[in-house]
Amino acid sequence: MKREIIITSDGSSTINLPDWNEQYHSKNGSINETYHVFINSGLKLVENDTVSILEIGFGTGLNCFITYLESEKPVDYVGVEAYPVSAEEVEKMNFISVLKAEKESEAFNKIHSVPWEEKHQVTDSFSILKRKQFFEDIDDVEAFNLIYFDAFGARVQPELWTEAIFTKMYNALKPNGILVTYSAKGSVRRAMIAVGFAVERLPGPPGKREMLRAIKK
Repeated sequence: MKREIIITSDGSSTINLPDWNEQYHSKNGSINETYHVFINSGLKLVENDTVSILEIGFGTGLNCFITYLESEKPVDYVGVEAYPVSAEEVEKMNFISVLKAEKESEAFNKIHSVPWEEKHQVTDSFSILKRKQFFEDIDDVEAFNLIYFDAFGARVQPELWTEAIFTKMYNALKPNGILVTYSAKGSVRRAMIAVGFAVERLPGPPGKREMLRAIKK
Protein backbone atom coordinates (compact mmCIF):
# COMPACT_ATOMS: atom_id res chain seq x y z
CA MET A 1 0.00 0.00 0.00
CA LYS A 2 1.29 3.45 -0.94
CA ARG A 3 2.45 5.60 1.98
CA GLU A 4 3.40 9.26 1.87
CA ILE A 5 4.47 11.92 4.35
CA ILE A 6 2.14 14.93 4.49
CA ILE A 7 2.03 18.12 6.56
CA THR A 8 -1.13 18.67 8.60
CA SER A 9 -2.87 21.95 9.42
CA ASP A 10 -0.82 22.67 12.56
CA GLY A 11 2.44 22.22 10.67
CA SER A 12 3.19 18.74 12.02
CA SER A 13 3.71 15.73 9.79
CA THR A 14 1.87 12.45 9.51
CA ILE A 15 1.69 9.43 7.22
CA ASN A 16 -1.05 9.35 4.60
CA LEU A 17 -2.42 6.16 3.01
CA PRO A 18 -3.98 7.50 -0.20
CA ASP A 19 -5.54 4.16 -1.19
CA TRP A 20 -7.63 4.34 1.99
CA ASN A 21 -7.83 8.14 2.26
CA GLU A 22 -6.67 7.56 5.83
CA GLN A 23 -3.93 9.16 7.94
CA TYR A 24 -2.06 8.14 11.09
CA HIS A 25 -3.25 11.40 12.65
CA SER A 26 -5.76 14.06 11.71
CA LYS A 27 -5.09 16.21 8.65
CA ASN A 28 -6.40 19.05 10.82
CA GLY A 29 -3.31 18.80 13.01
CA SER A 30 -1.42 15.76 14.30
CA ILE A 31 -0.09 17.50 17.40
CA ASN A 32 -3.36 19.31 18.10
CA GLU A 33 -5.23 16.01 17.96
CA THR A 34 -2.81 14.29 20.35
CA TYR A 35 -3.06 17.05 22.93
CA HIS A 36 -6.85 17.32 22.73
CA VAL A 37 -7.80 13.64 22.66
CA PHE A 38 -5.08 11.82 24.54
CA ILE A 39 -3.37 14.31 26.83
CA ASN A 40 -6.05 16.78 27.91
CA SER A 41 -8.96 14.30 27.81
CA GLY A 42 -7.03 11.30 29.12
CA LEU A 43 -3.60 11.65 30.73
CA LYS A 44 -4.50 14.71 32.80
CA LEU A 45 -7.42 12.88 34.42
CA VAL A 46 -5.40 9.95 35.79
CA GLU A 47 -4.95 10.38 39.54
CA ASN A 48 -2.61 7.46 40.21
CA ASP A 49 0.93 8.18 41.37
CA THR A 50 2.30 6.08 38.48
CA VAL A 51 0.47 5.96 35.14
CA SER A 52 0.29 2.72 33.15
CA ILE A 53 -0.69 3.43 29.54
CA LEU A 54 -1.64 1.11 26.69
CA GLU A 55 -1.61 2.64 23.23
CA ILE A 56 -3.59 0.88 20.53
CA GLY A 57 -1.77 1.87 17.36
CA PHE A 58 1.75 3.06 18.29
CA GLY A 59 2.25 4.38 14.74
CA THR A 60 4.66 7.30 14.49
CA GLY A 61 5.21 7.44 18.25
CA LEU A 62 3.74 10.94 18.50
CA ASN A 63 1.31 10.12 21.32
CA CYS A 64 4.10 8.46 23.26
CA PHE A 65 6.55 11.34 22.79
CA ILE A 66 4.04 14.00 23.83
CA THR A 67 3.08 11.87 26.83
CA TYR A 68 6.77 11.80 27.75
CA LEU A 69 6.93 15.59 27.41
CA GLU A 70 3.75 16.31 29.36
CA SER A 71 3.57 13.73 32.13
CA GLU A 72 4.27 14.99 35.63
CA LYS A 73 4.26 11.44 37.05
CA PRO A 74 6.21 8.25 36.34
CA VAL A 75 4.84 6.48 33.26
CA ASP A 76 4.92 2.83 32.17
CA TYR A 77 4.04 2.97 28.47
CA VAL A 78 3.06 0.01 26.30
CA GLY A 79 2.57 0.61 22.58
CA VAL A 80 0.94 -2.06 20.41
CA GLU A 81 1.45 -2.00 16.66
CA ALA A 82 0.99 -4.80 14.12
CA TYR A 83 2.89 -3.01 11.35
CA PRO A 84 5.62 -0.76 12.78
CA VAL A 85 6.58 2.44 10.99
CA SER A 86 9.99 2.29 9.32
CA ALA A 87 13.04 4.10 10.65
CA GLU A 88 13.16 6.07 7.39
CA GLU A 89 9.61 7.32 7.94
CA VAL A 90 10.35 8.26 11.55
CA GLU A 91 13.31 10.36 10.39
CA LYS A 92 10.95 12.37 8.17
CA MET A 93 8.61 13.27 11.03
CA ASN A 94 9.04 16.90 12.12
CA PHE A 95 7.60 16.55 15.63
CA ILE A 96 10.71 17.70 17.47
CA SER A 97 10.98 20.98 15.57
CA VAL A 98 7.25 21.78 15.66
CA LEU A 99 7.09 21.02 19.38
CA LYS A 100 10.32 22.98 19.94
CA ALA A 101 11.59 19.94 21.82
CA GLU A 102 15.13 19.83 20.52
CA LYS A 103 16.44 19.26 24.05
CA GLU A 104 14.44 16.01 24.14
CA SER A 105 15.58 14.65 20.78
CA GLU A 106 17.61 11.93 22.50
CA ALA A 107 14.48 10.65 24.23
CA PHE A 108 12.52 10.73 20.95
CA ASN A 109 15.24 8.74 19.21
CA LYS A 110 15.42 6.25 22.08
CA ILE A 111 11.65 5.70 22.02
CA HIS A 112 11.97 4.64 18.39
CA SER A 113 15.31 2.84 18.45
CA VAL A 114 14.95 0.52 21.44
CA PRO A 115 14.16 -3.09 20.45
CA TRP A 116 10.60 -4.32 20.35
CA GLU A 117 9.24 -6.87 22.86
CA GLU A 118 11.51 -5.61 25.65
CA LYS A 119 10.84 -3.06 28.38
CA HIS A 120 13.27 -0.15 28.35
CA GLN A 121 13.85 2.92 30.52
CA VAL A 122 13.85 6.09 28.45
CA THR A 123 14.49 8.01 31.69
CA ASP A 124 14.22 7.06 35.35
CA SER A 125 10.53 8.03 35.28
CA PHE A 126 9.47 6.84 31.80
CA SER A 127 9.58 3.25 30.57
CA ILE A 128 8.43 1.86 27.25
CA LEU A 129 7.54 -1.58 25.93
CA LYS A 130 6.69 -1.81 22.24
CA ARG A 131 4.75 -4.94 21.27
CA LYS A 132 4.37 -6.06 17.66
CA GLN A 133 0.93 -7.57 18.03
CA PHE A 134 -2.50 -7.75 16.42
CA PHE A 135 -5.09 -6.02 18.57
CA GLU A 136 -7.27 -9.12 18.73
CA ASP A 137 -4.39 -10.95 20.45
CA ILE A 138 -4.21 -8.55 23.41
CA ASP A 139 -4.95 -10.42 26.64
CA ASP A 140 -3.82 -8.07 29.44
CA VAL A 141 -5.93 -8.13 32.62
CA GLU A 142 -6.30 -5.05 34.86
CA ALA A 143 -2.88 -3.77 33.84
CA PHE A 144 -3.50 -0.17 32.76
CA ASN A 145 -4.90 3.10 34.08
CA LEU A 146 -5.32 4.58 30.62
CA ILE A 147 -5.80 3.41 27.04
CA TYR A 148 -5.12 5.57 24.00
CA PHE A 149 -7.32 3.94 21.38
CA ASP A 150 -5.79 5.27 18.17
CA ALA A 151 -6.48 2.55 15.61
CA PHE A 152 -7.28 3.37 12.00
CA GLY A 153 -10.88 4.47 11.63
CA ALA A 154 -13.91 2.20 11.53
CA ARG A 155 -14.54 3.25 7.93
CA VAL A 156 -11.46 1.34 6.76
CA GLN A 157 -10.96 -1.20 9.57
CA PRO A 158 -14.35 -1.85 11.21
CA GLU A 159 -13.04 -5.07 12.77
CA LEU A 160 -10.95 -2.98 15.20
CA TRP A 161 -14.01 -1.22 16.66
CA THR A 162 -16.16 -4.16 17.74
CA GLU A 163 -17.53 -5.44 21.04
CA ALA A 164 -14.88 -8.18 20.92
CA ILE A 165 -12.06 -5.61 20.80
CA PHE A 166 -13.61 -3.38 23.44
CA THR A 167 -14.09 -6.36 25.74
CA LYS A 168 -10.31 -6.78 25.57
CA MET A 169 -9.87 -3.09 26.33
CA TYR A 170 -12.26 -3.29 29.29
CA ASN A 171 -10.40 -6.30 30.67
CA ALA A 172 -7.02 -4.61 30.22
CA LEU A 173 -8.01 -1.59 32.32
CA LYS A 174 -7.81 -1.37 36.07
CA PRO A 175 -11.02 -0.34 37.90
CA ASN A 176 -11.84 3.30 37.09
CA GLY A 177 -9.46 3.12 34.14
CA ILE A 178 -9.99 5.49 31.23
CA LEU A 179 -10.11 4.89 27.47
CA VAL A 180 -10.01 7.85 25.10
CA THR A 181 -10.39 7.88 21.33
CA TYR A 182 -10.87 10.40 18.54
CA SER A 183 -13.88 8.44 17.24
CA ALA A 184 -17.44 9.44 18.02
CA LYS A 185 -19.32 6.97 15.82
CA GLY A 186 -22.60 5.74 17.25
CA SER A 187 -21.67 2.12 16.60
CA VAL A 188 -18.42 2.57 18.54
CA ARG A 189 -20.21 4.16 21.47
CA ARG A 190 -22.79 1.34 21.52
CA ALA A 191 -20.05 -1.31 21.44
CA MET A 192 -18.33 0.32 24.42
CA ILE A 193 -21.54 0.50 26.42
CA ALA A 194 -22.39 -3.10 25.59
CA VAL A 195 -19.20 -4.39 27.23
CA GLY A 196 -19.67 -2.35 30.40
CA PHE A 197 -18.07 1.04 29.86
CA ALA A 198 -19.63 4.28 31.02
CA VAL A 199 -19.24 6.47 27.94
CA GLU A 200 -19.36 10.21 27.46
CA ARG A 201 -19.23 12.37 24.37
CA LEU A 202 -16.76 15.25 24.52
CA PRO A 203 -15.99 18.12 22.13
CA GLY A 204 -13.68 16.80 19.45
CA PRO A 205 -10.28 18.02 18.24
CA PRO A 206 -10.03 20.45 15.31
CA GLY A 207 -12.06 19.11 12.40
CA LYS A 208 -14.22 16.80 14.52
CA ARG A 209 -17.39 17.73 16.39
CA GLU A 210 -17.09 15.04 19.07
CA MET A 211 -14.85 12.33 20.57
CA LEU A 212 -15.46 9.59 23.13
CA ARG A 213 -14.16 8.90 26.63
CA ALA A 214 -15.01 5.62 28.35
CA ILE A 215 -14.58 4.71 32.04
CA LYS A 216 -14.37 1.20 33.49
CA LYS A 217 -16.68 1.13 36.49
